[in-house]
Amino acid sequence: MVRCTRNLRRSAIYLWIFALVLLWLTACNQSDYPTVQLNVEARGAVVAAERAPGKLPLRVAVAAVISPKATFDTYSPLLDYLARRLDRPVELLQRSTYAEINELLRTGQADVGFVCGGAFVEGEREQYLELLAVPEIGGATTYQALILVPADSPAQSFADLRGQRFAFTDPLSNSGRLYVQYRLAQMDETPESFFGETIYTYSHDNSIRAVAEGIVDGATVDSLVYGALLKLEPGLAGQLRILERSPDFGIPPVVVHPDLDSDLKTTLHQALLDMHQDPQGREALVALYVTRFVSSNPAAYDDIRHMAARVRGWR
Repeated sequence: MVRCTRNLRRSAIYLWIFALVLLWLTACNQSDYPTVQLNVEARGAVVAAERAPGKLPLRVAVAAVISPKATFDTYSPLLDYLARRLDRPVELLQRSTYAEINELLRTGQADVGFVCGGAFVEGEREQYLELLAVPEIGGATTYQALILVPADSPAQSFADLRGQRFAFTDPLSNSGRLYVQYRLAQMDETPESFFGETIYTYSHDNSIRAVAEGIVDGATVDSLVYGALLKLEPGLAGQLRILERSPDFGIPPVVVHPDLDSDLKTTLHQALLDMHQDPQGREALVALYVTRFVSSNPAAYDDIRHMAARVRGWR
């Protein structure tokens, strides 16, 4: 399995997207992912100013794609902005998979989460996730799944990957798994019947590198991560080829539990929408490589809902 990424500065770009941002996951042990409160020094995390001591913290859940400290460093400007706007402490809850983030939200251990489209529709169906806002990146609130192969691969179509070694990112990822599952279901196939072997890399940049380095014969990845990585390392373009692009999907959203206090939900929603108009908020957006947050459109996730229903047998 391809493991943790090599360059923290490079990886910061991908944090929102897979957890996104979102997104936007590593093979590290879950115990390596601490709960970090902004007014508490913990495990080498950068300490932010205390906010409203004695008030209950806002708990923000993120699926980390790099080390816990690097994740905190990237998200801390956002969390500090929220702490000021909401006048309360903020905790960052880091976990290694989307399923763990969903579980924190389902059980009320987290108030807000950054998840992918596949994880969102799963929680929505079970009535424990609700859209709050979405990031706008480069003027768009959509993205695609890309099926990649090595540049010299003989494959000319998705069907040519039969019997090959293929990389997924996360079991609940839309671009990193669900789209390919749906493509296979349309062919009356499953990953087990179609591919010779599958692996999970637990981040999209890991999957991209696995293809580029010939570790796998193909992978399905997030188009936003792919574009960002090639801008930083243009030499990778010569090692990769896009075999297939999916239709546009709704971008990985920010979500809450439907039962979250309505006043808090409204305040949090407005705080996200106002970020690009606030000096501190703009700094946080720069750290996340997000233009701004906008209100969500539930219909943008209809295609993901349809694919999940087909693959998971929902009625």
